Amino acid sequence: MVKRKIYDRDFKVNAVKLTLKTNGFKVAEELGIAKTNIYRWQAELKKYGTDSFCGGGHFRTSEQQRYSDLKRTLRKELKYAELQIEIFRSASKYIIEGKPMIFHFIEKNLDRYPLWQMCKVLGIRMLTYYRWRDKIFSPTQLQKALIEKEITSIFYEYKGRYGNGKISAELQSRGFTLNKYSVADYMKKTGLVSKLSSRHKLSGSSFIPHNPYIFPNVLNREFKADEPSQVWVSGMTRLEILKGLLFLTIIIDLFDRKIIGWNLSEGLTIKETSIPAWEMALRNRKTKKGLIFHSDRGIQYANKMFTRKLDYKHITRSMSRKGNHLDNEIPNSFFISLKSELANLNMHLTKQQMEEKISEYIENLH
Repeated sequence: MVKRKIYDRDFKVNAVKLTLKTNGFKVAEELGIAKTNIYRWQAELKKYGTDSFCGGGHFRTSEQQRYSDLKRTLRKELKYAELQIEIFRSASKYIIEGKPMIFHFIEKNLDRYPLWQMCKVLGIRMLTYYRWRDKIFSPTQLQKALIEKEITSIFYEYKGRYGNGKISAELQSRGFTLNKYSVADYMKKTGLVSKLSSRHKLSGSSFIPHNPYIFPNVLNREFKADEPSQVWVSGMTRLEILKGLLFLTIIIDLFDRKIIGWNLSEGLTIKETSIPAWEMALRNRKTKKGLIFHSDRGIQYANKMFTRKLDYKHITRSMSRKGNHLDNEIPNSFFISLKSELANLNMHLTKQQMEEKISEYIENLH
């Protein structure tokens, strides 16, 4: 019986390395070994790397196989742990700014890290992220909103005398790169017309709305009323809870600063926000001739359905100027106070619990 040749690990590794310089047939012939050995050693070295060729010949004991598998598993776990640390470090500045900014980090890095890994590291449910993505402004939309705010601020700062050219120059001095044609598009969208332009002379107004359901600022920050149902103001805000976001809509009578209508919803549709709050306000307080209803320009107010409801009651509409939060200061002040009260609770509340807390907070105000 011919004794089977046994080759040590170094011999096998060197034989495989030689195949990188020339073909396997020539190496096998020069070393005096079977060509099939060369191909088998190549496959084992490629598959097991430094763990290849353990024991005699090409065979492995079960203990050696378990050891090799364990090493590969530990390498994978180490690689995953390093990735977790990298994600956490990259997101650290977003984490301290709250959940909305964490969502922006995730969206910004989808091409860099797997979504499920980012959600796991940052403590975000994938379903919650998808809900945010479908409801909240994207970074591009937020950038557009910031530009609109700056353009509006410059327009009123210079008392409506600046046109798109001068506003573009002022924006550039503030760090925004925007040509005059882009500024003109923003001004058209927000209904801003320079007093020195021909459009203003023809219309006699610096307010030409792009949306027919947007109204000028009639209230003009006169946040006082001498009698009930003289001025109602309304606003909306987002509240974080245990599973996602809720949206709170309120209506306040400026006479006694009472919240006469409010609604908490999971969605942002008109039927979930402004309509229910308005209907509650009507149940709690009667309207009268001359009532001014003031709000921001959000789509929940600037729409056909809501406008018709108010027109039926002969209500005078008033809206904040684009990007000017001080025009709707009263609801905003309430939201700041409410969120301060709920600061240590809202991340751990269900919708029902949040509704109970808001109801209790409103009752205690009056």
